[in-house]
Amino acid sequence: MPAFLDPPLEPAINLAHRHIVSPQWLTDHLESVIILDCRFSLPEPDLGQQQYDQGHIPGAYYLALNRHLSSPVQDHGGRHPLPHWPKFVDHLNLLGIQSSPQTPVVIYDADRFAFAARLWWMLQYLGHRNIALLDGGINGWVEAGLPLSDETPRPQVGRFVPQLQANWIVDIDYVRQHKDEIGTMVVDSRSADRFLGEREPIDPIAGSVPGSVNYFWQDISTAAGGLKSPAELAQHWRAVDDADEVIVYCGSGVTACVNLFSQVVAGKPMGKLYPGGWSDWCSYM
Repeated sequence: MPAFLDPPLEPAINLAHRHIVSPQWLTDHLESVIILDCRFSLPEPDLGQQQYDQGHIPGAYYLALNRHLSSPVQDHGGRHPLPHWPKFVDHLNLLGIQSSPQTPVVIYDADRFAFAARLWWMLQYLGHRNIALLDGGINGWVEAGLPLSDETPRPQVGRFVPQLQANWIVDIDYVRQHKDEIGTMVVDSRSADRFLGEREPIDPIAGSVPGSVNYFWQDISTAAGGLKSPAELAQHWRAVDDADEVIVYCGSGVTACVNLFSQVVAGKPMGKLYPGGWSDWCSYM
C-alpha cells in the first residue's frame, strides 16, 4: 500500500486534503465516518443493489447511479443527467450527513472509482469537502480479509446545506463556443477505441467531440484498482499545466469524474465537467 495513503490525522477527522484512504484506515474508523456504497453495473442496473444486499462494508448505505445519482433521461442532456439537487439533498439528510461541521464521508465501489468518483464530485459540487474514496474499493477491502455485513443501517437525520459551485458545470453550448479557443483543453475520458469512433457499445453514434484529446479514465489507477501516486498522476496530467481551461467529459458524466478526482489528487486545478458528455453531444447529430 503506498505510504501516501496513511499519514496521521488530526483528532477531528478531516479528509478534505486526503482524498483516499486504505482499507485498514477505514476499519479503524468505522464508527466515525459515513460510508457510502456506489456499486453499479450499466448492463445490469440492479446488480449493485444485489451485491450490497449480499454483503457490504459494515455501516455502509447504498446509492445507485440510476436512482440516486442521476435524474430521468430526456431527449437531450445525456444518459445520466445530474440529479434534481433538492431531492438529492433530502437523501443526504437521511444518511446523517451534516454541513457544519462537515461529516467525514468515505465512498467506495467495485470498478476503479467509476461510480464512487461521481458521488465524490457531486458532494464537492454541493460544497462538501470532507470526503475520501476507498483505495481498491470493495475488492481491496475483501482482499485485506476484512468483514462484510448484510445489515442495512437505519436512516438518520442530517442537516445538509448545499452550496452549489455553479461554474463547475458546462453544457453543450459552452463546449461548442469554447472548444477551439487557444488555451482550452477538452478531455474525453472514454477508451481509445470509443474516442476514435472505432467502437460504440452504448450510444447510437460513434465518435468524439472535435478537437478533444483522450485520457482514458482507467489510466489513473492500477489493474488491481488502486489509485496511482500523486507524483504519477501529476506526470499523467502534466499537459493541463499549459491550459487556461480544461473541460472533461465521457459518455454520460460518470467516469469523467474519475479524471476530475485524479486531477485534484495530482495537485492540479480540477477541470470543468460536461455532464452530458458524448451521449448528449451525439443526440444533436
